Amino acid sequence: MNYFFLILLVIVFLIVLSIVWSTLKTGISPMMSSSKACKTMLAEIDNHEKGLLIDLGSGWGTLVIAAAQKHPNKQVIGYELSWLPWLVSKILKYSLRLDNLTLYRKDFKSAELSAASTLVCYLFPEGMVALQEKLAHEVFNQVTIVSNTFALPSCQPTRVIRLRDFYQTPIYVYHWQPK
Repeated sequence: MNYFFLILLVIVFLIVLSIVWSTLKTGISPMMSSSKACKTMLAEIDNHEKGLLIDLGSGWGTLVIAAAQKHPNKQVIGYELSWLPWLVSKILKYSLRLDNLTLYRKDFKSAELSAASTLVCYLFPEGMVALQEKLAHEVFNQVTIVSNTFALPSCQPTRVIRLRDFYQTPIYVYHWQPK
């Protein structure tokens, strides 16, 4: 009995340590989009757009899995740095048999985004700055960007949707045009 408790304690400690480490590395803990936010963001994704749909911080898989399910003919990619949320997403991907979904355990800042037609994200202010810089230097095609809560710092959104929740959470929609 004591060995079981000790093993369980070590596993819990490693899980907590993993989340703390990724939080310190990225500047934000892995957060799930609410069901209202997911539904609203999915409604903003155009079925007719060709190209990839990329989730820039796929976390526990809430949005990226829903996107892959809603768009079975579209290739969907998720990037997540935190080990445990990435693993949970991988397990869900395989259990749901989502062949159109690819999950990478890596930072979106080192990813190739130029083939994307749609980017979805729930980042944080510094992450949005990094995204804007990456878009300006590396993405030379039109891209729809749907962001939960945080705006691109110096871009005017095409539309802002306020959720009917306690925080009046904003969902920002952009149609990025390269300069």
